[in-house]
Amino acid sequence: MMNDKRFGENVTRKAVGITETSLRDGHQSLMATRMRTDDMLPVVEMMDEVGFHSLEVWGGATFDTCMRFLDEDPWERLRTLRRHFKKSKLQMLLRGQNIVGYRHYADDTVREFVKRAVGNGLDIIRIFDALNDLRNMEIAADQVKKEGAHLQMAISYTISPVHTLEAFLQMALDMVSMGADSICIKDMAGLLGPMDAYELVKNIKEKANVPVQMHTHYTSGLASMTYLAAIMAGADVVDCAISPFAMGTSQPATETFVAALHGSPYDTGLSLEKLIPIAEYLKKVREKYSHLFIGMQGVDVNVLAYQIPGGMYSNFVGQLKEQNALDKLDIVLKEVERVRREMGYPPLVTPTSQLVGTQATLNVLVGERWKVVPKEVQNYFLGLYGRPPAPVDPEVQRKVIGDQEPISCRPGEVIEPELEKAKEAIEPWILQPEDVLSYILFPAVAKDFLVRKYARTVKRDVGLGEALEGVAYPM
Repeated sequence: MMNDKRFGENVTRKAVGITETSLRDGHQSLMATRMRTDDMLPVVEMMDEVGFHSLEVWGGATFDTCMRFLDEDPWERLRTLRRHFKKSKLQMLLRGQNIVGYRHYADDTVREFVKRAVGNGLDIIRIFDALNDLRNMEIAADQVKKEGAHLQMAISYTISPVHTLEAFLQMALDMVSMGADSICIKDMAGLLGPMDAYELVKNIKEKANVPVQMHTHYTSGLASMTYLAAIMAGADVVDCAISPFAMGTSQPATETFVAALHGSPYDTGLSLEKLIPIAEYLKKVREKYSHLFIGMQGVDVNVLAYQIPGGMYSNFVGQLKEQNALDKLDIVLKEVERVRREMGYPPLVTPTSQLVGTQATLNVLVGERWKVVPKEVQNYFLGLYGRPPAPVDPEVQRKVIGDQEPISCRPGEVIEPELEKAKEAIEPWILQPEDVLSYILFPAVAKDFLVRKYARTVKRDVGLGEALEGVAYPM
């Protein structure tokens, strides 16, 4: 504890914790989640000695990309990192009933995934839902508590007429009643400014009485100011990334915050000397993957102007270029605002950002609004993604789903159990119980991966058997 009057009042605080994100969100945000496990291992021992609050190493898009692009088993990555991180807490990002995929999964799948995730080495699980529908977080949260891990529930921060300070505060109180050990304010688009951050953190700390963690992205240029304001309001932990994987669309730099808070009542207690060798190594890793890095320089003011995540904006540019319709970009961005309002102001985070963005693009390119509607958007209006933050536009709803009645129950309740059928489908290639979960989450990608993995394992075991023929074993 420290006592310091330099800040205009008697401030007594514990050290602020830092969650280091470079092994998950850092490389997901800057190089499409392509860092290999072998590139992580040489720096793990150094990271383990720093004294981070935790390291985010799993979840988000890492699961998909491990199998799809890197030919790696995500479960083996987690086990390997757990073996090498002997002192530090490890955490993941879980999309509630979406787990780490892009649709809702059955309750038996959600429970089994959480059980296996904790069993393979996770200490903290951060759960969020794209609609902030707490029903979609209920099963995962319950299972985290049963497994004895730390349950961190996340508020997906966004700006709209219905996303008020009072609404976010009530959400935090409801999360605590669900067993949340801490609350994360997850600002995926970098929209949260310092003044609003101060008020939000201060109110949650006073009324919910749990640790509060801040997560944001540097895209808009607000992040460092927002973190400092949140810390002064009582935030306990902030998410940062070692400098080669910081800034841009990633988090603020770890070294910068350690230096900025040094000697203050908010001192992290971490040593710059221990961080510098980590940065030097990760700089080489960044150079190795330079061809994959997003070329964003400085800040993206479009985030503030249109209130959309930076990745969503760049996707629009790419899609419209392919259609030779880049001249319609401004129209599409304005259409996003209108579509989002008609869909009940969903926060723009996976998967709702894809739903809103795709529909806005179609509305403009087709030339008639809501004439062409993807199945996923229809499912949204049917309530299969959860309850929108505000009522959807009734006329648009009729256009999209006609006379069909949206469900009013928790979406997971209408999904049949999946585990047993999945076991039967891939029985010939199962090498571990977790393979069934990989298949349920990403059927086509996982099946191809598991067949390759099985072939490699059989070939290795056969080779080992041949090598050991005739070897005498001691009795």
